[in-house]
Amino acid sequence: MSNRNEEVEQYMAALEHPLKAEIEAVRTAILASDKTLTERIKWKAPSFCHASDDRVTFRLAPKGIFQVILHRGAKVKDATGFAFEDDSGLVAWAAVDRGVVTFKDAKDVKAKKAALVKLVGRWIQATVA
Repeated sequence: MSNRNEEVEQYMAALEHPLKAEIEAVRTAILASDKTLTERIKWKAPSFCHASDDRVTFRLAPKGIFQVILHRGAKVKDATGFAFEDDSGLVAWAAVDRGVVTFKDAKDVKAKKAALVKLVGRWIQATVA
C-alpha cells in the first residue's frame, strides 16, 4: 500500500517551481524511508505526518529555493525538556523544536538528500514520544 496522497499528487502535478524535480525526489525519498508516514497539503505545501500529526513540511517560496521544515505539529507545544541532537549540520534552528533545511539547487539536493532522509527519520522518532 502506498503512503502517497491523491491531493498531494494533484498539487505536485500542478506545481510550477524551478526545483520541482528535486522537490519530488525529496518527497519520494522521505515517503519511501518510512511507510508509517502519511502526507497532505498543509500551509500550501506537502507535509508529512505521523499518526495524522504534521512533523515535516515543505516551504516552497521564494521560488528560487525550497526548504524542509522540521516541527512538532501545527500548534506550538511546550518545548521544556525537548532536545534533539542534530549531527547532520543541515538544520538552521529557529527554536529548540523548529528547524529549517534549505536547498538551493539540484547539486545541493544531491549532496544533502540522504542525510536529510536520515534526519527526518530521527526527527519523527524524537517527536513521537
